[in-house]
Amino acid sequence: MEDTAALFAYRSDAVTNQFQSWIPKSKEEVEAFIRKNPTEVNVPESWFQVALVKQEDGQMIGDIGIHFKGSDNRQVELGCTLDKRFHGQGYASEGLNRVIQYLFEELDKHRIVASIDPQNKPSMQLMERLDFRKEAHFVESLWIKGQWVDDIIYALLQREWKKPS
Repeated sequence: MEDTAALFAYRSDAVTNQFQSWIPKSKEEVEAFIRKNPTEVNVPESWFQVALVKQEDGQMIGDIGIHFKGSDNRQVELGCTLDKRFHGQGYASEGLNRVIQYLFEELDKHRIVASIDPQNKPSMQLMERLDFRKEAHFVESLWIKGQWVDDIIYALLQREWKKPS
């Protein structure tokens, strides 16, 4: 709960989060979001949020959502939100690399996917830098903010992953 203000600050920016389905309108909405998130990692069919925090000062600058999918619990979906003041500085890459390492090495996941709006070029480039491959482009497959939008799926298998040096 101590990160409510920081989370609200970057998540409520409609321009930065134009490709997100959730943009909170109040700090109370953020508090409800925090309360509903599981406290235990690796629970099937749950979303678990990991905070991105600057090591120098402990400032929360973003979050990574991990969706533990399916009853076999061997596949996950990732989503990343980063405060616009920290875009292009490597924070998302560093955070995602660490989460991917944890998922493959510690939790023995088989496959990680990311769902991206095709207009979100920076996120697609990020996934490609992380060695994800584009698997699918679904046309008008998601209803978000009152309109049908396309969805691009990127994926990475455990056997394809190269641990960062």
